[in-house]
Amino acid sequence: MFQVFFCIRDQHDLRFVFLAALICIISCSTAVMMLRQGNAASEETKHRWLITGGLATGFGIWSTHFIAMLGYDPGVVAGYKPGLTAVSLAIVLATTLIGFRLAVFGGKAGSMAFGGCVAGGGFAAMHYTGMAALSLPAKIEWNPAYLLVSVALAILPMVQVLRLALTKRGLANAVMAAGLMVLGIVGLHFTGMTAIRLVPARMEDGAVLLSPSTMSALIGAVSLFLLGLCLFGGLIAKRTNAAILHSQQQFSILVRGISDCAIYMLKQDGCIANWNAGAQRLKGYSEEEVVGQPLAIFYTSEDRALGLHAQAIECARQHGKFIGEGWRVRRDGSRFWAHVTIEHVLDAEGRSLGFAKITRDMTQFKEDQDRLEEARHQLATALSNMHQGLCLFDSNARLVLRNQRFLELWNLPESSCPPGASLDEVAYAALSSRAGEKVSEERIANVHVLLRQSLDANGSEPVVVEYGEAFSMSITSRGMPDGGWVTTFEDISERRRSEKRIAHLAHHDMLTGMPNRSSFNRWLSHELVAAPCRGEQVALVAIDLDRFKEINDTHGHAIGDQVLRSFANAISNCLDENEIAARLGGDEFALAKRFARETELTDFLSRLETAIDGCVTNSVAALNGASIGVALYPGDAEDLDTLLNNADLAMYRAKVTLGQSVCFYEAGMDEKARWRRQIASDLRFAVERNEMHLLYQEQRSVLDQTLTGYEALLRWTHPLHGNIGPDDFIPIAEESGEIVRIGEWVLRTACLEAMHWPSDLKVAVNLSPVQLLKPDLPEVVTQILLDTGLPPRRLELEITETAIITEKVRALHSLRRIKALGVSVAMDDFGTGYSSLDTLHSFPFDKIKIDKSFLLQSETNDQSRAIVKAVLALGRTLSIPVLAEGVETKMQLALLVEEGCNEAQGYLFGRPASAPSLQQGSDTASSRRAKSAAKR
Repeated sequence: MFQVFFCIRDQHDLRFVFLAALICIISCSTAVMMLRQGNAASEETKHRWLITGGLATGFGIWSTHFIAMLGYDPGVVAGYKPGLTAVSLAIVLATTLIGFRLAVFGGKAGSMAFGGCVAGGGFAAMHYTGMAALSLPAKIEWNPAYLLVSVALAILPMVQVLRLALTKRGLANAVMAAGLMVLGIVGLHFTGMTAIRLVPARMEDGAVLLSPSTMSALIGAVSLFLLGLCLFGGLIAKRTNAAILHSQQQFSILVRGISDCAIYMLKQDGCIANWNAGAQRLKGYSEEEVVGQPLAIFYTSEDRALGLHAQAIECARQHGKFIGEGWRVRRDGSRFWAHVTIEHVLDAEGRSLGFAKITRDMTQFKEDQDRLEEARHQLATALSNMHQGLCLFDSNARLVLRNQRFLELWNLPESSCPPGASLDEVAYAALSSRAGEKVSEERIANVHVLLRQSLDANGSEPVVVEYGEAFSMSITSRGMPDGGWVTTFEDISERRRSEKRIAHLAHHDMLTGMPNRSSFNRWLSHELVAAPCRGEQVALVAIDLDRFKEINDTHGHAIGDQVLRSFANAISNCLDENEIAARLGGDEFALAKRFARETELTDFLSRLETAIDGCVTNSVAALNGASIGVALYPGDAEDLDTLLNNADLAMYRAKVTLGQSVCFYEAGMDEKARWRRQIASDLRFAVERNEMHLLYQEQRSVLDQTLTGYEALLRWTHPLHGNIGPDDFIPIAEESGEIVRIGEWVLRTACLEAMHWPSDLKVAVNLSPVQLLKPDLPEVVTQILLDTGLPPRRLELEITETAIITEKVRALHSLRRIKALGVSVAMDDFGTGYSSLDTLHSFPFDKIKIDKSFLLQSETNDQSRAIVKAVLALGRTLSIPVLAEGVETKMQLALLVEEGCNEAQGYLFGRPASAPSLQQGSDTASSRRAKSAAKR
């Protein structure tokens, strides 16, 4: 710092230093003034201001440098190289112009900083280029530290100078900007001069140099030019201010003279500051009446209550402008529709001066707009309620209007096909949207052909166009007198799909989509004719889902349909060429295959079984599998009907044969299948024909042989076949579903019979697994008890373990609901199932019945006797009474007494007989038989 001071004091003429400082101050002030004028000027004059300011600043800084150089006394003769001197001037002019332009046109902080770096860097480049132009009988060496400091002093202040000049208002900021610029330039020069150290050396011979006197004249000319630029800028600024003042005066006169709209100023608090003639005419107030009044006097009472006037002022204050519409009130209380603009007015320093408000009477315009809007609304309502798309074209094939339905039909956005669009543009947009790709000129040409066809028909017959399989359009056009036309579009895709669907349903199953019986028979008939000619056979496979009716009864038909669809998909997916699968109805399916070798048939059946196994595993319900019957043509049948019948016979054999899911047709199956079908048919009417009846077998206490109740046993006397055993007809009844209706009859009949017995006797009724899985079984039992009047404690329902295993959760839920009624639940045939202990753990049974097979072998088979003892011990441990079935000998009874059995039934106590109420003295006779049996 002291070296800079010593450099100024010892090596400079202070008169030149002060002159350079004066020129610098004038140049910097001019630069700030020109920057501000250019920044505020219009786009057309902005360039002129920047060029003038850049030239004035560049010349001024250059003059400052060389004036200071004239005052520099190195102690030797010095001169100036004209080339480098001119280059230094060109550098400062160019960089100043570029820096100013970047700062003004960029407008952002980054642009201003970059512009400052360019201008400041130019000043430094000018300085050191000018130093290079100095010719001395000495060599100049530089101090790097001072050199870097001088460059920083040139650049850093310029960044802040441009920010203050362009973004800050007021004289103080202008003075600060000019001062920073002066300090930067002065710091650059004198710090740079301090960096010099002269080393004596020989001066160049023959060099062309400018003498100090010549440089003085040159600098003087430049200074005069600079002063001229400053004077020119000042005159322009003065004229500009005068023009602005004159414009303001004229504007004030104009504003006050405008009579078709209200223009006035508002104070900071929203009160009226002045008033023009238009405001007086529009609102009815004179200037004396209204000045000083709040803006709220022009608002309706409803809007004042909502504070809309204050919201408008605040919006203008926050955002600079408020524009709105609404009802306003005149002095006489009448209303008018006003369009209002409130603009926030700021001074040069950014301080608020108030608000400028313009109000126009738009009542007539609003009424016209409302009428037009109502008409448009009515038209839009009519068009939007059309189920057809509509386009109106003028005589030049330009779109006049279109409705919303047209856009929906062609999947077009709201902005698509505006009025004025050409026919080709509308066609291109519509077809491109539907096709999802660019449309060729050929397709556009087809549109013209179709339109001509439609116009020729003049609405008498629509033109139908199909765009792929999913979209069909009916197009109708009618010409208009002015040469235009109206075209309507109707989406008939659903109608076409319905027609195709009807045609499809005629040959396919509605639920699964597979070929139906007629399609299957047609395919099969063709193959039966063609196969022998090719030396081939035809295999017909009949499939029936096992116990499918239970799925419908248990889970509902919706789940049943889902199972059928899954099964159909599984078997359809396993098909190869020359194979077909169809649904014939219900849970019956059929497949057929043309084959030449046995291995082809084996592979076909293997694929089929694999597909069925996968479907059973992944089924949404407990699908039990499927029974498959196979019949071959021509070996097993000579015609279509016989082949179908034989495949059905083989399928029924598979259904009744344990462990066999696929069965081939064999001669002799007809008679047995016919018998089963006849039995199933007769079962439907057996109850109504009184062919069914109940027998009752006694159940007695083991200790004293007292009667405890009866078990109801179902019997069927067929009119042709005589007595048919339960083991023969009950499986058929379960398979056909008749067991549900028959089971309800058994339960009701047994309860009615029990009402004739002493009140301490129970009646036991067996439940079929199919009955147990019916969701409404508890309700059925409840209703029967209510109808017959039998107390629930006197009814005992017997179930087998297999009935629970199939649908354990559902079965146990029904049993719990039945037990909650007070009805006893017994496990029948205990020991013959697969999970007896687990079943006992899952449900609190009231009784266990030992299957008679164990007791009958207990006298000769130690293992059977051990099982009887184990079951009785289990009953005692679990506190569950045990009843033994099939007691026929005294030795068997002794075993039961010894092991603590509770009850027993069998031929020892009595065979199944007719209803006890029909027997005379049944209780007495039964007691005598029991006692004599005990003595034997």
